[in-house]
Formats: sequence, structure tokens, C-alpha cells
Amino acid sequence: MMQKRGFPKAEFQQRVAKAQARMAKVGLAALLLTTETEVRYFTGFLTRFWESPSRPWFLIVPASGDPIAVIPAIGGVLMGQSWITDIRTWLSPNPEDEGIGLLSEALCEVAENGNVGLPMGPESYLRLPLAEYERLKSLTPCNFVSDQDIVADLRAVKSQAEIAKIKASCDVAARAFAKVPEWAAEGMGLDQVFRQFQSSCLLEGAEFLAYLSGAAEQGGYGDVISPAGPKPLATGDVLMLDTGVVLDGYFCDYDRNYSVGMPSDAVRSAHARLIEASDTAFSCAKPGVTAADLYHAMDGVLTGGQGGGDAGRLGHGLGMQLTEGLSLIPQDQTVLTAGMVITLEPGIEVSAGKVMVHEENVVITETGAEYLSPRMDAEIPRIG
Repeated sequence: MMQKRGFPKAEFQQRVAKAQARMAKVGLAALLLTTETEVRYFTGFLTRFWESPSRPWFLIVPASGDPIAVIPAIGGVLMGQSWITDIRTWLSPNPEDEGIGLLSEALCEVAENGNVGLPMGPESYLRLPLAEYERLKSLTPCNFVSDQDIVADLRAVKSQAEIAKIKASCDVAARAFAKVPEWAAEGMGLDQVFRQFQSSCLLEGAEFLAYLSGAAEQGGYGDVISPAGPKPLATGDVLMLDTGVVLDGYFCDYDRNYSVGMPSDAVRSAHARLIEASDTAFSCAKPGVTAADLYHAMDGVLTGGQGGGDAGRLGHGLGMQLTEGLSLIPQDQTVLTAGMVITLEPGIEVSAGKVMVHEENVVITETGAEYLSPRMDAEIPRIG
């Protein structure tokens, strides 16, 4: 059963305190946050209304004291249910002043003419029209600078409560994956498979599926991001489903492969190699190891250390977003820390133009790693 929605107030207070300690070290008077995950991380404000790009949303984390929400009035009631008490709203959309006046006033109160940190590292974006950003800078004497990766670093290490939510999301997907051989069959269109799998995830407890990709082709597949078409499953196909189930704002992200009928020797061998690669990375995953180390562990099994592959990486960070933070690539020297949640995602070429990929979700512990997704066996499961 899913645990209680959200987090206790103390969880958010700890996040703010950690951010403020880092801010003091680098001389930031405030953080200005504008994206869904950043705002939610410090407030718990969870809504799919962010899908609408019409309105900007702002959160200020001052050097001391509680955050200030500067948001469209339509979000006032929901934000009022969070732990945030200083909530300033305007009627939006308002082309003449889309909250910039309120925001500049609030920044002047807490930052005066100090440095205001904005996330500027990989995967960050402003989610504010550049013209409005220029207007904001003209209305305040603050100096807008990088947040020195404070927010990204905090989000990379999950609390036990966050890990529990990711595990619950993984469990939902696991139940749906286990039932695929019960309803999938030769002759069923891949688009129908996608719809049925999404329905299964929802019935198993998912709030929604933010992501579903996959493929079904003879002896492997050419890519893993194309939309599903009506082509029916056929004997000899390898069906792959890769899902991002969301529960209480936290993702899982892992896949499973199935053979339609008896698998060929090449498919059976490729699947076993993928499991060996992810097991190898799992065995060496622990605090102090780098993201690059995990890449090389898998690549050693897959290619003998030759590298390559079109995916570009063999895993990534996971949490409030489907992919976040580190990448398992040779260049990423991020050091693993207890509390990080990552994916292990090896891929292998089965034949010319045909690949197979496998993915698991794990959490780094004080002594090693633990599976959040149920570890897959070497033998590929069969349909029919």
C-alpha cells in the first residue's frame, strides 16, 4: 500500500537548512527557483498544472528564514496546504506584469543588493521568458549568479522518505511487468500493447505514466524511443517496454524484455550478457566509486572495454524526474554517495542494426547498493 502522500514539515525544513548552510559558504543572499522540481523540492507543491506554459511560478529561498512563494493566484489554495506561509499571488495571465513586480519586491526585501543564485548547471533552465528576466534584473539591484550547484547536489542525495517513494513506484511497475505474459500475445498490435500496459500500471496503483517507450522487432530492435505503431507481435520478436511510473511525484525508470515465442540463441545470449553487465555494475556500486567506474564495469562485459553504442550512457540519476543528475559515461567523475538513486542501463548489439537494452533501479547505501526494481534473471521471459 502506498505510504502517506507528501512529507512531514521537518523534511522540507531540513532541505532548506542544508541549502542555507551552503549559501552562506558561497555568499548567496537568496536562491530564486522557477521550475516544477525545484519549487516542489522545497515546498511539496505537487500539481500537474505545470503542463501549462502560460504562467511562471517563483520560489525564493532566503539566506535565513522560510521560503517565499510568488505564484499565480490559481495556485494559492494548493500552496496554502503546504508548509509555506508567505505566499504572494497575482492574477495570471497578465501580460503587463506576470508577477515580476511582486517578485522584485520580495527579492529586494530578502536580498537587497546581494547575490541571488539561479541553477545554471546541466539540465537547468529558466522557465521564464527572457524579456521578463531582463525586466526583473532592471527592477532589482540584486546580482543574479550561479547557485554553485546547491540545488542539484541536494537533490542528488535522497532521504529515506524519498527512497521509499521511488521503491513504491518501482513496485507498481513490477506488478504490471509480471502480468505482461498473461495478456500479451502474437498478433496483438504494439500500440495495443502500450495501451494495455499503461492501463495495467494504473490499475496497480500508478498515479500516471509520464513515460512509456519500447519496441517489438525480430531478433532485437532498432531504437527505443519511437512511438508505438499497429504492427502486430510475431514469433521471433523481442518486445521491450520501458516505463516511468509516477507515484507522489517520484519516478521509477526501468525496462523489461520479452521473447515472443522461443528466443533465438543470439537473443538468449544477449539478454544474459545484459543481466551480467548490470549485475557487475551493481556489485561494485558503493560510496566512493564514480559514475565512470560503473560505466567501465558494464562496458567491460558488453564490449570488452571498447566502448561505443548510440545511447550515449549506460545509466543515470533518478528521482523527481525520469532522468536527473549524473550520467554513467566515461567522462562523469561524480562520486557516488549513500542515498543516490541511479539506473543501470546496459545495451548490446545483437546483430547489425539490432540492439537490446536492460535497465534496473538501485540505491547506493553506506556499504554498497540495493535493488529498488526487482532484479531480472538471465533467462528472457517468454510470451506465448
